[in-house]
Amino acid sequence: MEEPRLRIRAAHSESTITVYQAYSPEIGLPAAGDGRFPASWKRDRMTWIKPSFLWMMYRCGWGAKPGQETVLAVEISRDGFEWALRHACLSSYARGIHPDRATWQRQLKRAPTRVQWDPERDLHLQPLPYRSLQLGLSGEAARRYADEWTVAIRDVTSLAHEIQALVSSGDLDLAARLLPQERPYPVGDDLLAHLRG
Repeated sequence: MEEPRLRIRAAHSESTITVYQAYSPEIGLPAAGDGRFPASWKRDRMTWIKPSFLWMMYRCGWGAKPGQETVLAVEISRDGFEWALRHACLSSYARGIHPDRATWQRQLKRAPTRVQWDPERDLHLQPLPYRSLQLGLSGEAARRYADEWTVAIRDVTSLAHEIQALVSSGDLDLAARLLPQERPYPVGDDLLAHLRG
């Protein structure tokens, strides 16, 4: 079956969804150790979460980019994730979704969350013809993410390195088997209608 152009794919349970971020060890290690973000994590800054493991690998270079050496799997409540979708605005203007550019700019300024759809990646981190969600959280959303929605935080840096080593050695089958099991996230059209740019 062909993948739709825009779809949220994620590891999820009945009550949680897993998203990925990468941080310096100063932030990432205490977060994983305590299962919550430390006080030094800036709650007043925009933070981007990604349900796609391979998109995160593309973004952080398998945990090799400076300041992104610790890859975290952050399990958050589905209620929180869906609140973020409901309150989101597309990060770029989309004709047909927004009445005009000025209206979109006003919505973007007010929205605590924003959505970008970026090309999903394969094991070689090359773009695929369909897109995955990135969710930017600011203000109230960032605070809720850190202090209310987060259920668990795991350090998956060693998994990232293991998969990268298998890809480098050409063992794509084993690399694919180690990937987190991401499947379509069951979200109604009412939650995504304003985000299908």
